This record gives sequence, structure tokens and C-alpha cells, in this order.
Amino acid sequence: MKKIVSLLLLLLISIGCEEEHKLTFEPFELKNKSCADCPNIEIVIPKALDNMAVANTINNALEEEIISLLSFDDGGDIESMDHAMTSFTAGFQELKSKYPDETVGWEATIKGEVLFEDKEILTLVLNAYTFTGGAHGYGSTTLLNFDKNKGTELENWELFKDLEGFEKYAETKFRIQEGIPQDANINVTGFMFEKDSFHLADNVGYTPEGIRLIYNQYEVASYADGPIELMLPYAEINHYLKRKVKL
Repeated sequence: MKKIVSLLLLLLISIGCEEEHKLTFEPFELKNKSCADCPNIEIVIPKALDNMAVANTINNALEEEIISLLSFDDGGDIESMDHAMTSFTAGFQELKSKYPDETVGWEATIKGEVLFEDKEILTLVLNAYTFTGGAHGYGSTTLLNFDKNKGTELENWELFKDLEGFEKYAETKFRIQEGIPQDANINVTGFMFEKDSFHLADNVGYTPEGIRLIYNQYEVASYADGPIELMLPYAEINHYLKRKVKL
């Protein structure tokens, strides 16, 4: 019995230690007012609450991404999500006033969540869908990486100690996944890499399983092909990373 109690205590202590490094978040929601001349806007993202530099960095980075997704006003700087929603709404209303019989309702749905977190790194994923007329809307996924100790957002190149080696390995795995011969032009099967050269996705981030690369629609393929994803397990690529993940 004593052994069982001791094991349970050790388990609880272990779980507690694992949770100590976790940042505190609460859901933050914004919705546009409902009216006949208003687009449908829904934003649900995690808001960092901790009194730490990285919390401010996270919240500011998310706000900047949302402003970029919603801004339709080229006449001045937009400094908040509320203003971005106003800009998006004004863009719809202006178009509807010019073409009242042709304008279909606009919409924007943006949802974010914590994808990965350990003592050093935090990765957030932001999934967005916007429709502003035309044949179809546009969906995108954004990965944001943060150095928790330095309180900074990380550029993709800052994730690696051997970026060139990682890129070569990623190309090999991408070719295998997509059925592209290793000695053929990277675009031979219909991809659209610039200058016929493989490059890493704009969105690269940590996940529980490994490093995830996401090529959004139009980045290297047509809209019909949808997003292209590549997952590289830590066991295969840890030696390329500046911050290794324990397996």
C-alpha cells in the first residue's frame, strides 16, 4: 500500500512540474454587430495573462496578424482589432453601395490556439477563413513561434542551428511524400515553386509530434490543391534544431 501511495505522489509531483512552465491563457472573443449591411466576423483567440514579457509579445503578435487579415482601409494605419473589424465592414459596405444587386455577404472567421509549449518554446496556430466575394473564400493557417525566456517572437530561421541541412532534409521528405523523383525538377508533377527550387514554407512551427511545415493555398500549388503540409518527427530532425525537444 505504501508503495502505491508513493508512486501516486511521485506521479502528481511529476505532473505538477510539467505544468509549472505552462503560460496562462483565457479565450478572447470578438464578434461584429449583426445587421443587414454587416459582414459576419468572428474572432476567438487565446489571450496570454501572465505578467511576463512573452505574454505581451504573444498578444501583440496575434493582434498584428488579425489586423493584417481584416484590414481593407489603405488610407491610414490600423492599430487595433476593433479598427480592423471596422475596416473590413467599411470595405463590404462600400462595395455593396456600388453593386447592391451583386454583392454577396462577406465573412471572416479567425480562431487560434496553443499548438505546442515546453519550458523554452511556445507555438500558436491561427486558422482563418475570409470571403470577400468571388468564386470562393480563402483559408489560411499561420504558425507563430515564441522564445519564452527572451520574450520574443521567432523568425523561421531562428528555429535552426543548421538551416541549410534542415532544408535539404525537408526537400527529400517532401519529394517522397508527394511522389516527386529525387533527381527531377521540383515542379515536374505540377507544383509551382519559384525558380524551380524547393524552399521551406512560410509557416513552420513546433507541434507535439514534430516540426510542421504548412504551404497555404497558392504558395506552391493551385487553390484546388489546398494547403500542403509536411510533418517531420523530432527523432529525425532534432539535430538541426537550436532547441531540441525531449523524446
